[in-house]
Amino acid sequence: MPNSLASQETVSFEETLDLMRTKLTGIVPDVEIEIKAELAHKINQLKAEKNAVILGHNYMEPALFNSVPDYVGDSLELSRVSAETNADIIVFCGVQFMAETAKILNPNKTVLIPAQKAGCSLAEGISAQDVRDLKEAYPGVPVVTYINTYADVKAESDYCCTSGNAGNVVRHLLEEGYKHILFLPDEFLARNTAKEVGVDYIEPVLDAGVQMLSDTPAIIGWKARCEVHELFNVDDINNVRKQFPEASVIAHPECSPEVVEVSDYAGSTKQLIDYVQRVDAKQYLVLTECSMGDNIAAENPDKDMLRLCSFRCPYMNLITMEDTLAALEGIQYEVHLDADLIERARTPIDRMLSIR
Repeated sequence: MPNSLASQETVSFEETLDLMRTKLTGIVPDVEIEIKAELAHKINQLKAEKNAVILGHNYMEPALFNSVPDYVGDSLELSRVSAETNADIIVFCGVQFMAETAKILNPNKTVLIPAQKAGCSLAEGISAQDVRDLKEAYPGVPVVTYINTYADVKAESDYCCTSGNAGNVVRHLLEEGYKHILFLPDEFLARNTAKEVGVDYIEPVLDAGVQMLSDTPAIIGWKARCEVHELFNVDDINNVRKQFPEASVIAHPECSPEVVEVSDYAGSTKQLIDYVQRVDAKQYLVLTECSMGDNIAAENPDKDMLRLCSFRCPYMNLITMEDTLAALEGIQYEVHLDADLIERARTPIDRMLSIR
């Protein structure tokens, strides 16, 4: 969605500082707001001069998230924005696979990521060769890969999905007549999606030749997990409920099925934000990357967000205001992908974007 605090080049430093203070007081220390406001003012001037657009994922730290991105959202929202932008330069304040997706959708544009290497434990958890091996073990089974994968893995896939539309993508394939779907690489998202759409979950097998499958519809998963989301557990939720019995606990579907089961709601980052905005609760506990709780609090000052989360993604944390400015000043940290890889990876992304 468009970010109301993304300043234009005509907005002065003082106005930028006032806007950030209005949004972030009580969430970010004032001395930090002053420092970050100066950086934000420079970034917003520079992006106007260079016809750049800045995309900010919901996991960005609050001072950055609430000042320089022109659009903020989850992977699905930002993928759609990047596919439609008229800017010459795309600065993606997110991790590597997100910037790669923007490059795939905009091969003739300059795509920058403000870090030398902002990886992802999920993306590292599967290789293109793993996908090829799975396709040999399960011939004819369509491959759906989570957007949290690198371009070479997407290129081996039939469809991509995000946490926001995973169920819709799987249902689309079931309606097309497929009984089995390879769903990669997040084990927990695969298990939670299988439960959502009402099919079985099957552990992958690679060392026993071609696999024989029953007629029972099923998702075949993989073994990777998000190193942040797997830290949340049922005991955390039980302890919160003892202290705050009226709190609404909401979780990302990269959390374990056990955590999702005892939560009040599970969904993508956008869906979690929408839930807080539409549902009245005494308090809210958001079980996902912890910066997002601060960003929801900044956007919803009338909502009581429990600040009990201490898990930050080490890769998202690499994206800073300083490096965002440096990326624009020097046109550095550019994403480069081979033309053949872009062409092959574009198809599953386009198929994803066509499904609502």
